Parts: sequence; C-alpha cells; structure tokens
Amino acid sequence: MKIGLYFGSFNPIHHGHLIIANYLLQQTDLEQVWFVVSPQNPLKPSAGLLNEYNRLFLVQLAIEGESRLKASDIEFKLPRPSYTVDTLTYLAEKYPQNQFAIIMGSDSFQNIARWKNYTFILQHYPVYVYKRPEHEVSELYAPASVTVLKAPLLEISATHIRNTIKAGNSIRYLVPDKVAEEILRNGYYR
Repeated sequence: MKIGLYFGSFNPIHHGHLIIANYLLQQTDLEQVWFVVSPQNPLKPSAGLLNEYNRLFLVQLAIEGESRLKASDIEFKLPRPSYTVDTLTYLAEKYPQNQFAIIMGSDSFQNIARWKNYTFILQHYPVYVYKRPEHEVSELYAPASVTVLKAPLLEISATHIRNTIKAGNSIRYLVPDKVAEEILRNGYYR
C-alpha cells in the first residue's frame, strides 16, 4: 500500500489540513494518508503546544469514519525532538509491506535542506508538495521524486484558530464540529 505521511503539530487540526489530505487521495496514487502528530518539531518552538495526546485525539475526531485517513502517534514512541528521517526508518522497518511518501507544504519544502539527513529522505521517499502562497518551489533536488501540486487552500492557520479562541470568538467552520466541541469543552487554547 502507498501511504502519504502528513507530518505536523496539528495544533489544532483544521479544515485546511483535511482538504489537502482529501485532495492528495483523489489526485495522486496514494491509497491512505496518515496524519503523523509530531510531539516536538525541531524547527519550531514547543511553547503553546497542546499536549500531544490531546492533539492526537482531535485528529481522530476530525477523521472519524474516513477509512483512508489515519491518525498516527508513531512519533510519541521515538526520541525527541522528532526527526522525519528517524520516523521514516522506523516505519519502513515496522511496515515493510508499505511504501511511504511525504506530504508537505511548499513553505516546509523550502526548508528541507535544514532537515536531518534530507538527501537520504529525497533519495528514498517520494515527496508531494502542495503550493502555499508566497512560497514557490524553485529547487526540486534532482533526481529526487518531488511532485508539486496545486491543491485547494484555505487561508486558515492553526495560529489564527488559537488566537480566535483566545479572543473568545467562535471557531465554527474553521475546524470540524466535533473538534470545536472538544476544544470548547476542555478549554483548550484559552
């Protein structure tokens, strides 16, 4: 099975993430998309991150009933901070029957040269890059397998959602209803 790994903090997951995952399932040869919840991204500050188990649960709520989408806690079991190459190595050993690919925005792809062992990743794993505004993909790192897609994007960010919550405003329509209810019930991001 060919599985796309969509790495992220998902702090919180929102409709923009879900639209991209769905688009990739429809427009590529990916059979599943796994939302890999990262406990700690080495390139981002961890301040303001909701507990990883809470973020994982919000992802599970968001994709409930979607057989081709999966919430993954694989990085919870690995050393921190989470390095993509270590996760890929672990997954390749644990699921040798599957082929894994990476899903990322063009903003992240612009920083790939800062990733641990990025040349190994590009040589061994296909990468699906969705374009983000003001982040062009100029370097494809030949002979890497990089596919650039123009997926539908919403001008939504997790930061905007957190700020909306802090301001006491509704996040309805920004996140799935079950996610909004869980965030409200637990007072997350206040």
